[in-house]
Amino acid sequence: MHITLRQLAVFCEVLKSRSTTQASQILSLSQSAVSAALAELEGQLGVQLFDRVGKRLMINEYGRLLYPRAVALLQQTSEIEQLFHEDKGALRIYASSTIGNYILPAMLAKYRRENPDLPLDISVGNSLDVINAVIDFRVDIGLIEGPCHMAELISQPWLEDLLVVFAAPDSPLLRESASLTSLAAAPWILRESGSGTREIVNYLLLSHLPKFQMVMELGNSEAIKHAVRYGLGISCLSRRVIAEQLASGTLVEVPLPAPLGQLKRTLYRIHHKQKHLSTALARFLSYAPEA
Repeated sequence: MHITLRQLAVFCEVLKSRSTTQASQILSLSQSAVSAALAELEGQLGVQLFDRVGKRLMINEYGRLLYPRAVALLQQTSEIEQLFHEDKGALRIYASSTIGNYILPAMLAKYRRENPDLPLDISVGNSLDVINAVIDFRVDIGLIEGPCHMAELISQPWLEDLLVVFAAPDSPLLRESASLTSLAAAPWILRESGSGTREIVNYLLLSHLPKFQMVMELGNSEAIKHAVRYGLGISCLSRRVIAEQLASGTLVEVPLPAPLGQLKRTLYRIHHKQKHLSTALARFLSYAPEA
């Protein structure tokens, strides 16, 4: 037996209108298609659902038995369609620490105001953690601080970000224009290996310094900010991370020499090649701030 939703919809409409002609008009089907669907349903059930009185169809005890169950099935189907039409499933997002701590909060606030009931599952780690989670289908999308070249993943530019070198206000490095030599001689406090920020700082900045001096590796941007503030060294992080401290003067940006210029990077969004991105996820990503 293979009862179809179309057959049940035809049955319910014929019951309400008591006519295959009127039912065909409401369902936008031909009368012959309505009659055929009803005949197929009755054939599969092995009973007649209506008594034929002239040209009218009068529901009988079998029809009355089927009707509430058919209505319930059709309502459940409608609810399922609406559920996925509105993309009410949980969004699973994994972001590297800079993005998760300094960009996502504002995005989450905007998204929550307009979508208060939609569930969100947000994780924060380093870029390698994010990549592995996306590969394993543990999350829908990853947000990282550099490109990813894994064959299983699609990596797309998402936001532009500006990195700045900074120091405590009384740092000797601020007493004169910084050079590649003076930057190399300064004590550096850096993010840990595996961090997207560390990789891009290595590439854009540290690769240009002759034998730079690293005194500390920390796995947390907040810890780095405090270490620099208390004069333990200098560092390089996203301007978004230290914006409040720069504004208050507790940290000071170190102007870079001309050979370095601005340290710009692109933040990326990654997803598995076989992962469908829902409209709800696209809507969430649309709340991303400008650079």
